[in-house]
Amino acid sequence: QVQLVESGGGFLQAGGSLRLSCAASGGTVNRYLMGWFRQAPGKEREFVATINWSGVSTLYRDSVKGRFTISRDNAENTVYLQMNSLKPEDTAVYYCAASRKVLLIPRPSEYFVWGQGTQVTVSS
Repeated sequence: QVQLVESGGGFLQAGGSLRLSCAASGGTVNRYLMGWFRQAPGKEREFVATINWSGVSTLYRDSVKGRFTISRDNAENTVYLQMNSLKPEDTAVYYCAASRKVLLIPRPSEYFVWGQGTQVTVSS
């Protein structure tokens, strides 16, 4: 069974940047659709970005377009989320997840394995 481990979270001021990593073990995620989601306190988990197996196609939620970039290194079995120009409203626990779907999908229910999450806190 594939396991996912996120890293790279932290505490920073608005306008800063972070790069999150999601490393897979116990199997390859090279053929899976991979996504990043986040959950703020008291809120539902929401879609952030997703990338197809080859890395050619991506999809972002509107509020992060132009600031966040999802990418993957299949040789390293790792997915990344580069986050620039961070805002306080980006504060959340960030999760990566894998899906067997082919098309880019933002629905958490379509992802079958999840990491434990990494905290990102952005102060104003």
